[in-house]
Amino acid sequence: MKLTRRSFLNATAGAGALSVIHPTFAASEHVSDEALEQAAALPVFTPKGLKGPVIIESIELLRKGKEHFVRVRSKDGAEGVSVDDGRMDVLHPILNRLVIPYFLGKDARDLEEHLFQVYRYQSNYKLQGLALWCPVAMVEFALLDLMGRMTNQSFAEMLGGVIRTSIPFYVASGRRDTTPEQEIEYLRGLIDQTGAKAIKYRLGGRMSRNEDAMPGRTDKLIPLTRKTFGDKMVIHADANSSYDPPEAIRVGKLLQDIKAVHYEEPCPFDNFDATKKVKDSLSIPIALGEQESSQCRFQAMIRDHVADIVQPDLYYYGGLIRSLRVARMAALCGQVTSPHLSGGFGFVYLLHFAACAPKLGPWQEYKKGVETFGQWFDPPLQTKDGQLTIPKGPGVGIVDPKEILKGVTVVQDGAAAKTGSD
Repeated sequence: MKLTRRSFLNATAGAGALSVIHPTFAASEHVSDEALEQAAALPVFTPKGLKGPVIIESIELLRKGKEHFVRVRSKDGAEGVSVDDGRMDVLHPILNRLVIPYFLGKDARDLEEHLFQVYRYQSNYKLQGLALWCPVAMVEFALLDLMGRMTNQSFAEMLGGVIRTSIPFYVASGRRDTTPEQEIEYLRGLIDQTGAKAIKYRLGGRMSRNEDAMPGRTDKLIPLTRKTFGDKMVIHADANSSYDPPEAIRVGKLLQDIKAVHYEEPCPFDNFDATKKVKDSLSIPIALGEQESSQCRFQAMIRDHVADIVQPDLYYYGGLIRSLRVARMAALCGQVTSPHLSGGFGFVYLLHFAACAPKLGPWQEYKKGVETFGQWFDPPLQTKDGQLTIPKGPGVGIVDPKEILKGVTVVQDGAAAKTGSD
């Protein structure tokens, strides 16, 4: 059966999911800005079990090999940790100079308010974008881990309650340097390694003004994937802002012909008018949002139905709390949320998001990572039958953060100073 926009949305979690927003809300295609703002403004984080203040005493950026971590400590000795997506190598001055100083001495229980106040602090709003919100996300993740460990609650339990314990995933290729035949073999390898029943590959040339990565690659790759993997494989495609509307529509019709279910960022990501023209001309669901850093722009995108699948990146957008606010607005308008995945450890935060988010898309992105990080958890994370299980345990679920952080160095404005084995 061809999965059209309507059947896609009907197939996603719907009727019960909105009850986690507010019992008086119901999904609708026509929702006012006031209703969207109300949905986003409802509390996300519930500091249950924290009777007294949790004063933040220190926040450090740490490095070990290629990995960066943020470690937070409270005055009463509690600790929490977060893991980077690969951006702290260049963003550490913003974290150290403009984000960490705001949080020191604050009560971590007021985390939702801090996410706004750090935006105002030292005119940080002038840095609106990935460069600001990735550092903020790192601190948020670590503070949630700290408070989760203090109260023996998982992220989802602190952020609205557990709805799901596992999620189906699509395995994503990030390549454009392959011929269609080479890409097929690469995708085949990803499927063999993960057991995925859904895939995503890249089209076009990446913000390329209609130029393909190599002549004829997209037009050949699209039908070849369906021919190779058969009717049961679920196919997603990402254009990374490659096309103007006429070319995006032409390519979208090729994807419709093979019954693909997800057409991501067909036009330049900041041009909502262009993307909406494409959406209104096709039946394949359109995905957008990984580059967004403004709640107001997400609100406009959702209100005007620019896309069918809303894709905040949990790092780029500033963490789980802000992203769950977006998911609430999307659910109110009958749209689904499938976060963009930065890679690395990010799939773990995506799993926690999926555990509690309303109206989640039917497949979530996975770019591997179980091989590197799975053993940090108990039970170990694994892919099985095309699904990933949500981590168990308090906070993010890492069993022994102190063991993982052995041998780290502290990063301060580009200089790394040796610290202890903790």
